[in-house]
Amino acid sequence: MRRISNIAKKALLAVLILLLPVCLFAADSPDAETAEEYTPEFKTIEDLNGKKIAVQTGVLYEELIKDRIPDTEFKYFTMPNDMIQALRSGKVSAYLVEEVGFGVQKANHPELDRLEEVAGYIDASCIIGNNDKQATLLAQLNEFIRDSRANGLLDWLYDYWIADFDPVNDTCDIGNFTGENGIINVAVEGGYEPFSFVSNGRLAGFDVDFVCRFCRAYGYTPNFSEIPFDAIAPGVETGKFDIGMNIVISEERNETGTLSDIYYTCPVLVIILGEDTSELNFFQRIANSFFKTFIREDRWKLFLQGIGVTLVITILSIIIGTAVGFGAFMLCRHGRVIPNKITGFFLWLVHGMPTVLLLMILYYIIFGSSRLDGMWISIIGFSLIFACSVFEMLRVGTNAVGRGQYEASTALGYSDNQSFFRIILPQAAGHFLPLYRNEIVTLIKETAVVGYISVLDLTRISDLVRSRTYEAFFPLILTAIMYFIIAAILTRVVSRVEIRIDPRRRPQEKILAGIRQID
Repeated sequence: MRRISNIAKKALLAVLILLLPVCLFAADSPDAETAEEYTPEFKTIEDLNGKKIAVQTGVLYEELIKDRIPDTEFKYFTMPNDMIQALRSGKVSAYLVEEVGFGVQKANHPELDRLEEVAGYIDASCIIGNNDKQATLLAQLNEFIRDSRANGLLDWLYDYWIADFDPVNDTCDIGNFTGENGIINVAVEGGYEPFSFVSNGRLAGFDVDFVCRFCRAYGYTPNFSEIPFDAIAPGVETGKFDIGMNIVISEERNETGTLSDIYYTCPVLVIILGEDTSELNFFQRIANSFFKTFIREDRWKLFLQGIGVTLVITILSIIIGTAVGFGAFMLCRHGRVIPNKITGFFLWLVHGMPTVLLLMILYYIIFGSSRLDGMWISIIGFSLIFACSVFEMLRVGTNAVGRGQYEASTALGYSDNQSFFRIILPQAAGHFLPLYRNEIVTLIKETAVVGYISVLDLTRISDLVRSRTYEAFFPLILTAIMYFIIAAILTRVVSRVEIRIDPRRRPQEKILAGIRQID
């Protein structure tokens, strides 16, 4: 209990430290009454030439204006919310977004403004996977889009989800599928209102509603995966998903022959920082942010779900990785050629590759044609990484124990395995357990990238909540604190093990137990 109390105190101190600069900034901010009259810095797209403009990765909106502003530097972000924060902090002068998404952003951030001139218009379609369903799905989707345009369904969906959008009360039927033609895996950009987002614990949005209606019309059951937008097309092209939604059409993408007909057209706006018309003071904004992050729609349950997924991935990866690494070391410790060559190859391969790249290769290529869940692929990937680290730690630890220890134990009548487990390993543990503890902390932090392969872990849940609330502070702070607490608890467990097996702290009876057995 005392240890948990210390962890809680440190977490609270971290929050206070992070809040301090925010409070100081708020104290120095001018009141609405004393602020000067607002004058927009930019009035035309050409005014942004030479500035920095944010754009979401993979949407290709920069193609609409880059010829008009040749000296502009485009900055790429994964989520629309990140572009807003970059604009507010002055990292960029503007960002590009669809008109349908700006309405939601403006409601959450009154300080946002737009140029009167639009950047251009984009057409969106679905991308179809390269598999045996491709021709059939493409023909069916095109037929459904044509029929929906003719009978007014697309117009109705646009009005319901975009023109008259209510993020709290708007829902769609994600059930009642006959499924006689099987399951289709659909990739959507989770957390992007009004296209796909979680509302009241259920997936909703324009794209979700569109796919559900298509599946009911053609006898499919959809299986939705919420992934970053820039991962949709690669996931579909490698066969992980059958359909990817909301793909902006370009001349180059049209060459693939895997895009459906257009299912919506929308203008792209240039968003700049305008006048803050909000009447809330600093503390009211903090309270409002807290309410939207945790209380509204019971979003605290999403964080609990994310914590559970992160714990499962971390703990199973530690257990499996330790077992695999230890087993590989036992095979290699006597210098066997084949096990050492195989292990050396895997050490070179895994240690030389970025974690996120390894996970994406496992997810999209090695297990691309399988239906194995992203969480289990994450466990496989992190188990491999941790196993390699355990192997290296055991090798370093045992090499630190003098050869004379093994010779002495053999002289006392111990077998090879008895010498290793009773004499060598306990002494080696004192050398590698501190490294083992640090590797656990590293593993916990590295699990934050599993959102790239459609896993709703703690970090991904934080991203989804940020994309709904357009608030960054509480989702990010809570996520940081939870990682801190998880790391503290797991390292505390390893520290206790380290103390218990330290030969210098073992009772004399346990030290002499093995010798008495020999006698």
